[in-house]
Amino acid sequence: MNHLSSIPKRTYEILIVDDGSTDDTSEIALKLATQYPDCDIRVVTLKKNLGKGGAVRHGMLHGRGRRLLFADADGASRFEDLELLWAAMDKIARDDRAAIAIGSRAHLVKTEAVVKRSFLRNVLMYGLHTILRIVGVGHIRDTQCGFKLFTRRAVQQIFPYQHLPTWIFDVELLLLAKQLSIPVEEVSIEWHEVSGSKLNVVTDSLQMLRDLLILRVNLLLGRWKVAPSPPACQ
Repeated sequence: MNHLSSIPKRTYEILIVDDGSTDDTSEIALKLATQYPDCDIRVVTLKKNLGKGGAVRHGMLHGRGRRLLFADADGASRFEDLELLWAAMDKIARDDRAAIAIGSRAHLVKTEAVVKRSFLRNVLMYGLHTILRIVGVGHIRDTQCGFKLFTRRAVQQIFPYQHLPTWIFDVELLLLAKQLSIPVEEVSIEWHEVSGSKLNVVTDSLQMLRDLLILRVNLLLGRWKVAPSPPACQ
Protein backbone atom coordinates (compact mmCIF):
# COMPACT_ATOMS: atom_id res chain seq x y z
CA MET A 1 0.00 0.00 0.00
CA ASN A 2 2.89 2.34 0.71
CA HIS A 3 4.30 1.73 -2.75
CA LEU A 4 1.00 2.05 -4.59
CA SER A 5 0.22 5.28 -2.76
CA SER A 6 3.53 6.73 -3.90
CA ILE A 7 2.69 6.48 -7.62
CA PRO A 8 1.08 9.73 -8.83
CA LYS A 9 -2.10 9.65 -10.92
CA ARG A 10 -2.65 5.91 -10.44
CA THR A 11 -5.69 4.59 -8.64
CA TYR A 12 -5.69 1.10 -7.20
CA GLU A 13 -7.53 -1.50 -5.17
CA ILE A 14 -6.20 -4.42 -3.16
CA LEU A 15 -8.21 -7.64 -3.20
CA ILE A 16 -7.18 -10.20 -0.57
CA VAL A 17 -8.49 -13.71 -1.22
CA ASP A 18 -8.64 -16.00 1.82
CA ASP A 19 -8.80 -19.48 0.31
CA GLY A 20 -10.92 -21.13 2.99
CA SER A 21 -8.13 -20.93 5.57
CA THR A 22 -8.56 -22.17 9.13
CA ASP A 23 -6.57 -19.33 10.71
CA ASP A 24 -7.37 -15.64 11.22
CA THR A 25 -6.39 -14.43 7.74
CA SER A 26 -9.70 -12.72 6.99
CA GLU A 27 -9.95 -11.06 10.41
CA ILE A 28 -6.38 -9.76 10.20
CA ALA A 29 -6.97 -8.48 6.65
CA LEU A 30 -10.15 -6.65 7.68
CA LYS A 31 -8.37 -5.13 10.67
CA LEU A 32 -5.58 -3.99 8.37
CA ALA A 33 -8.13 -2.37 6.06
CA THR A 34 -9.43 -0.22 8.92
CA GLN A 35 -5.91 1.10 9.47
CA TYR A 36 -5.80 2.43 5.89
CA PRO A 37 -9.15 4.19 5.43
CA ASP A 38 -7.97 5.97 2.28
CA CYS A 39 -7.08 2.69 0.51
CA ASP A 40 -9.59 0.59 -1.39
CA ILE A 41 -9.12 -2.81 0.25
CA ARG A 42 -11.52 -5.72 -0.24
CA VAL A 43 -11.38 -9.09 1.49
CA VAL A 44 -12.93 -12.22 -0.03
CA THR A 45 -13.37 -15.24 2.24
CA LEU A 46 -14.02 -18.45 0.34
CA LYS A 47 -16.10 -20.94 2.32
CA LYS A 48 -13.98 -23.88 1.23
CA ASN A 49 -10.45 -24.24 -0.05
CA LEU A 50 -10.36 -24.11 -3.86
CA GLY A 51 -6.60 -24.44 -4.27
CA LYS A 52 -4.25 -21.67 -5.31
CA GLY A 53 -5.43 -21.68 -8.92
CA GLY A 54 -9.06 -21.43 -7.88
CA ALA A 55 -8.39 -18.59 -5.44
CA VAL A 56 -6.37 -16.58 -7.98
CA ARG A 57 -9.04 -17.13 -10.64
CA HIS A 58 -11.73 -15.82 -8.28
CA GLY A 59 -9.69 -12.75 -7.42
CA MET A 60 -8.77 -11.91 -11.01
CA LEU A 61 -12.34 -12.25 -12.25
CA HIS A 62 -13.58 -9.93 -9.50
CA GLY A 63 -10.82 -7.31 -9.80
CA ARG A 64 -11.99 -3.98 -11.17
CA GLY A 65 -8.76 -2.53 -12.51
CA ARG A 66 -7.56 -1.67 -15.99
CA ARG A 67 -4.55 -3.85 -15.18
CA LEU A 68 -4.59 -6.68 -12.66
CA LEU A 69 -1.65 -8.14 -10.77
CA PHE A 70 -1.72 -11.31 -8.73
CA ALA A 71 1.01 -11.65 -6.15
CA ASP A 72 1.81 -14.30 -3.55
CA ALA A 73 1.27 -13.13 0.01
CA ASP A 74 4.58 -14.44 1.37
CA GLY A 75 6.57 -11.41 0.21
CA ALA A 76 9.10 -13.48 -1.75
CA SER A 77 8.80 -11.01 -4.62
CA ARG A 78 9.64 -7.33 -4.12
CA PHE A 79 6.39 -5.47 -4.69
CA GLU A 80 8.18 -2.41 -6.05
CA ASP A 81 9.10 -4.56 -9.07
CA LEU A 82 5.52 -4.03 -10.22
CA GLU A 83 6.95 -0.97 -11.98
CA LEU A 84 9.22 -3.20 -14.09
CA LEU A 85 6.20 -5.23 -15.20
CA TRP A 86 4.22 -2.04 -15.76
CA ALA A 87 6.90 -0.59 -18.05
CA ALA A 88 7.08 -3.84 -20.02
CA MET A 89 3.29 -3.82 -20.34
CA ASP A 90 3.34 -0.29 -21.70
CA LYS A 91 5.47 -1.53 -24.61
CA ILE A 92 3.29 -4.49 -25.63
CA ALA A 93 -0.25 -3.40 -24.69
CA ARG A 94 -1.15 -0.42 -26.84
CA ASP A 95 -4.78 0.64 -26.32
CA ASP A 96 -4.99 -1.81 -23.41
CA ARG A 97 -5.16 -4.79 -25.75
CA ALA A 98 -4.67 -8.27 -24.28
CA ALA A 99 -1.13 -8.69 -22.92
CA ILE A 100 0.71 -10.24 -19.98
CA ALA A 101 3.92 -9.28 -18.16
CA ILE A 102 5.27 -11.91 -15.79
CA GLY A 103 7.93 -11.79 -13.12
CA SER A 104 10.83 -14.16 -13.71
CA ARG A 105 13.48 -15.67 -11.43
CA ALA A 106 15.34 -17.38 -14.27
CA HIS A 107 18.29 -15.02 -13.90
CA LEU A 108 18.77 -16.29 -10.34
CA VAL A 109 19.34 -19.95 -11.24
CA LYS A 110 23.11 -19.76 -10.74
CA THR A 111 22.94 -17.48 -7.71
CA GLU A 112 22.88 -18.33 -3.99
CA ALA A 113 19.12 -17.67 -3.89
CA VAL A 114 18.59 -20.93 -5.77
CA VAL A 115 21.84 -22.79 -5.12
CA LYS A 116 21.09 -22.81 -1.38
CA ARG A 117 17.65 -24.32 -1.86
CA SER A 118 17.22 -27.95 -0.90
CA PHE A 119 18.44 -30.60 -3.33
CA LEU A 120 14.91 -31.98 -3.78
CA ARG A 121 13.44 -28.56 -4.59
CA ASN A 122 16.10 -27.99 -7.24
CA VAL A 123 15.47 -31.44 -8.73
CA LEU A 124 11.78 -30.56 -8.89
CA MET A 125 12.58 -27.24 -10.58
CA TYR A 126 14.73 -28.78 -13.33
CA GLY A 127 12.27 -31.64 -13.83
CA LEU A 128 9.43 -29.16 -14.23
CA HIS A 129 11.34 -27.22 -16.88
CA THR A 130 11.82 -30.40 -18.90
CA ILE A 131 8.14 -31.28 -18.72
CA LEU A 132 7.08 -27.75 -19.65
CA ARG A 133 9.06 -27.95 -22.88
CA ILE A 134 7.08 -31.08 -23.73
CA VAL A 135 3.75 -29.50 -22.78
CA GLY A 136 4.36 -26.46 -24.97
CA VAL A 137 5.50 -23.55 -22.82
CA GLY A 138 9.23 -24.11 -23.04
CA HIS A 139 9.59 -20.57 -24.41
CA ILE A 140 8.86 -19.25 -20.88
CA ARG A 141 11.87 -19.59 -18.61
CA ASP A 142 9.91 -19.22 -15.34
CA THR A 143 6.24 -20.16 -15.42
CA GLN A 144 5.72 -20.43 -11.65
CA CYS A 145 6.69 -17.05 -10.27
CA GLY A 146 3.66 -15.74 -8.35
CA PHE A 147 3.91 -12.21 -9.69
CA LYS A 148 2.00 -11.70 -12.94
CA LEU A 149 0.38 -8.62 -14.49
CA PHE A 150 -2.52 -8.82 -16.98
CA THR A 151 -4.47 -6.25 -18.91
CA ARG A 152 -8.19 -6.45 -18.25
CA ARG A 153 -8.79 -7.73 -21.77
CA ALA A 154 -6.34 -10.60 -21.17
CA VAL A 155 -8.08 -11.49 -17.91
CA GLN A 156 -11.45 -11.57 -19.66
CA GLN A 157 -10.12 -13.84 -22.41
CA ILE A 158 -8.15 -16.27 -20.25
CA PHE A 159 -9.48 -16.75 -16.73
CA PRO A 160 -13.05 -17.84 -17.59
CA TYR A 161 -11.45 -20.82 -19.41
CA GLN A 162 -9.00 -21.80 -16.66
CA HIS A 163 -9.73 -25.26 -15.24
CA LEU A 164 -6.81 -26.28 -13.02
CA PRO A 165 -7.23 -25.22 -9.36
CA THR A 166 -3.82 -26.48 -8.20
CA TRP A 167 -0.48 -24.69 -8.01
CA ILE A 168 0.41 -25.62 -11.62
CA PHE A 169 -2.42 -23.37 -12.89
CA ASP A 170 0.15 -20.83 -14.17
CA VAL A 171 1.06 -23.25 -16.96
CA GLU A 172 -2.54 -23.41 -18.12
CA LEU A 173 -2.78 -19.61 -18.16
CA LEU A 174 0.33 -19.37 -20.34
CA LEU A 175 -0.89 -22.11 -22.67
CA LEU A 176 -4.21 -20.32 -23.09
CA ALA A 177 -2.33 -17.09 -23.83
CA LYS A 178 -0.30 -18.92 -26.46
CA GLN A 179 -3.47 -20.30 -28.08
CA LEU A 180 -4.94 -16.80 -28.21
CA SER A 181 -1.68 -15.24 -29.50
CA ILE A 182 -1.58 -12.95 -26.47
CA PRO A 183 1.95 -11.52 -26.03
CA VAL A 184 3.78 -12.48 -22.84
CA GLU A 185 6.77 -10.44 -21.67
CA GLU A 186 9.07 -12.10 -19.12
CA VAL A 187 10.68 -9.60 -16.74
CA SER A 188 13.52 -10.30 -14.31
CA ILE A 189 12.60 -9.36 -10.73
CA GLU A 190 14.14 -9.65 -7.29
CA TRP A 191 13.15 -12.70 -5.28
CA HIS A 192 14.22 -14.48 -2.10
CA GLU A 193 13.39 -17.84 -0.53
CA VAL A 194 10.76 -17.69 2.22
CA SER A 195 10.64 -20.40 4.85
CA GLY A 196 7.43 -22.16 5.78
CA SER A 197 6.49 -23.49 2.35
CA LYS A 198 3.82 -26.21 2.41
CA LEU A 199 5.21 -27.80 -0.77
CA ASN A 200 5.61 -31.55 -0.43
CA VAL A 201 8.15 -32.58 -3.02
CA VAL A 202 6.83 -36.12 -3.53
CA THR A 203 3.06 -35.65 -3.44
CA ASP A 204 3.08 -32.27 -5.20
CA SER A 205 5.37 -33.59 -7.94
CA LEU A 206 2.96 -36.45 -8.59
CA GLN A 207 0.04 -34.03 -8.57
CA MET A 208 1.92 -31.79 -11.00
CA LEU A 209 2.48 -34.66 -13.43
CA ARG A 210 -1.17 -35.68 -13.19
CA ASP A 211 -2.46 -32.16 -13.76
CA LEU A 212 -0.13 -31.48 -16.69
CA LEU A 213 -1.25 -34.74 -18.29
CA ILE A 214 -4.91 -33.82 -17.75
CA LEU A 215 -4.26 -30.37 -19.22
CA ARG A 216 -2.43 -31.67 -22.28
CA VAL A 217 -4.99 -34.40 -23.05
CA ASN A 218 -7.98 -32.09 -22.72
CA LEU A 219 -6.40 -29.47 -24.95
CA LEU A 220 -5.42 -32.03 -27.59
CA LEU A 221 -8.91 -33.57 -27.58
CA GLY A 222 -10.51 -30.14 -27.79
CA ARG A 223 -12.52 -30.65 -24.60
CA TRP A 224 -11.04 -27.51 -23.05
CA LYS A 225 -11.37 -24.61 -25.46
CA VAL A 226 -11.04 -20.87 -25.41
CA ALA A 227 -13.32 -18.39 -27.15
CA PRO A 228 -11.87 -16.65 -30.21
CA SER A 229 -10.21 -13.34 -29.48
CA PRO A 230 -12.60 -10.37 -29.90
CA PRO A 231 -11.46 -7.59 -32.21
CA ALA A 232 -9.44 -4.80 -30.63
CA CYS A 233 -11.35 -1.66 -29.72
CA GLN A 234 -11.14 1.03 -32.37
